[in-house]
Amino acid sequence: MLAYSIRRILVAIPVLLAASVIVFTLTLFTGDPVEEKYAGRNPPVPQQTIDNEKERLHLNDPIVVQYGNWLKNLTLHGDFGPSITATTNIGDELLRRTLVTLRLVIVAMFLALILAILSGVLSATRQYSWLDYTFTFLGFIFLAMPPFWTAVLLKQAALTINETTGQRTLYTIGARSDSTHPGTWNAITDTAGHLILPTLSLALITYAAWSRFQRSSMLEVLGSDYIRLARAKGLPPRRVLLHHALRTALIPMTTVSALAIAAVLGGAVVTETVFEWQGLGRYLIESITTRDRYAILGILLVTGFIVIIGNLTADILYGILDPRIRYE
Repeated sequence: MLAYSIRRILVAIPVLLAASVIVFTLTLFTGDPVEEKYAGRNPPVPQQTIDNEKERLHLNDPIVVQYGNWLKNLTLHGDFGPSITATTNIGDELLRRTLVTLRLVIVAMFLALILAILSGVLSATRQYSWLDYTFTFLGFIFLAMPPFWTAVLLKQAALTINETTGQRTLYTIGARSDSTHPGTWNAITDTAGHLILPTLSLALITYAAWSRFQRSSMLEVLGSDYIRLARAKGLPPRRVLLHHALRTALIPMTTVSALAIAAVLGGAVVTETVFEWQGLGRYLIESITTRDRYAILGILLVTGFIVIIGNLTADILYGILDPRIRYE
């Protein structure tokens, strides 16, 4: 398993390099970041200042040299390059914001998986019942709602609840409060409170598609020959459902959830914008707005690495769910 994991990571390196080349090339068509930064200033910015800024960002070097120096400094020194904002260290900013986004994405995916598995299994075992129709109806509702609209509705509902109760029952802005009471427990409860709405928003749009997939997978497994054989042998229905049927039905769900990591990270961009979280999604929007190409490249590498690790984890889970799968 260790050798397989190392091979998968090594194979992913050329993929990240190719993606970085594509993204770097696309950033070249967005215009000159320095000219855009100082455009429209009154009084005009001295030309010497503009020239110094271009020199700091290595914009005067040939394109190939710019990319080569960025890759060399990143590989040898862990330097993600200069930011369009001179006081910003891209590496430190990526580390801080990645922790914020991972907290949101991991909790949201875990909640979406729990909801999808529960609703999918209940719908499959009670096919065409009122429970099945209810879960189907809710699933289609959340599938039809755009991510930003779900986030806005939840935020507006929270604001209404806060106004009705006369106190801040639900947090609608930020990943944590600016000031909290001292103590570890107060910090944990404050962070958890800020997680509720963004996590629910991101989980609902993810759960909707996963629940329909889990239902279909479960129905297919329940109709298979080995399940009928297990029932004919007199095994308890609970054991047949959980040990034989559900375990097999989770293999396709593992694949779907691994492939959906990129989509969940994309949804985090919208969610973080609505709830004003300072995570990778918000940083990406800010970097695109200011044409901060090295920050965009750094975000690409971080998110790409997260997707690779997620897919690798899914492959390892295959062997746990199905003992027949081996990676020798």
